[in-house]
Amino acid sequence: MTVATAWAAGPNLVIKDKTHNFGTIREADGPVTCEFVLRNDGDKPLIVMSAKAQCGCTTPKIPKQPIRPGESASLTVTYDPAGRPGEFDKTIRVRTNQKQKNVILKIKGTVLPKSTPKKK
Repeated sequence: MTVATAWAAGPNLVIKDKTHNFGTIREADGPVTCEFVLRNDGDKPLIVMSAKAQCGCTTPKIPKQPIRPGESASLTVTYDPAGRPGEFDKTIRVRTNQKQKNVILKIKGTVLPKSTPKKK
């Protein structure tokens, strides 16, 4: 058994980009959503057990089905900027059935207040 084979035993979560930058968003435009692609590079099904955000303004939605080896699924995160003008940097803790159970995802950006006009 090679080192690479031993490392891949069981589920193995791979996320290319663990941070999503929304850039500048307007509070008046309402919630924004992004998607993190979760890929299982292991040899057993990957189960996403939970995803918890650090506050109620951020809502993660995990895949309902196990992710089979070699396949991908999406974890979506919605951020509600209402009443939160200024910069934001939020973390989402994802728990899975792999050996390293917790993975940290981040979303960030800047919220313009409701009174800011739309750019043309």
